[in-house]
Amino acid sequence: MPEFDVVDLGPADHPDVGESAPDFTRPLVTDEFWEDRTLSELVAEGGGGQTIVVFTPMIGSFVGTYVWEELRDRDWAERADRVVGVTASTPYAISQFIAENDAPFDLFADPANDVADAYGIPHDLDGMAGVSEPRVAFFAIDDDMTITASWVATDWPEFPEYDELEDEFGL
Repeated sequence: MPEFDVVDLGPADHPDVGESAPDFTRPLVTDEFWEDRTLSELVAEGGGGQTIVVFTPMIGSFVGTYVWEELRDRDWAERADRVVGVTASTPYAISQFIAENDAPFDLFADPANDVADAYGIPHDLDGMAGVSEPRVAFFAIDDDMTITASWVATDWPEFPEYDELEDEFGL
């Protein structure tokens, strides 16, 4: 395992359970194409189930890859009503990642990290002025865009206890 320092990210200012999830429009990248979509459109298409929004650092990073492989291996695409990601990467990088990793998830491209800002979970990268990415975070959203469960990293890198997260999210 590579050596790295754990960084305390401090508290996040994310929306809490019972609050409305911020809506946004970004390119949604699938295994076939990408197009601008809103989160509220995806939630409405869910047919009354919950949508789990997963924030990860830049696609292809150790942390981002680990999270998406873990969710794939745990069959979240089959067990959850809908899982969608948000990452500070371009549609081109996401499309390549989906193809190379047989990822069964759709991911929003948010290279400016504006969505993470709206959710209060940006992580400014040390030594890179003006460059940030999202913390690892999970939000369960019901059909009226209310957050029903959440988990947000307070350290980098930090991952949830996936068994506990699945219990909390009803998977």
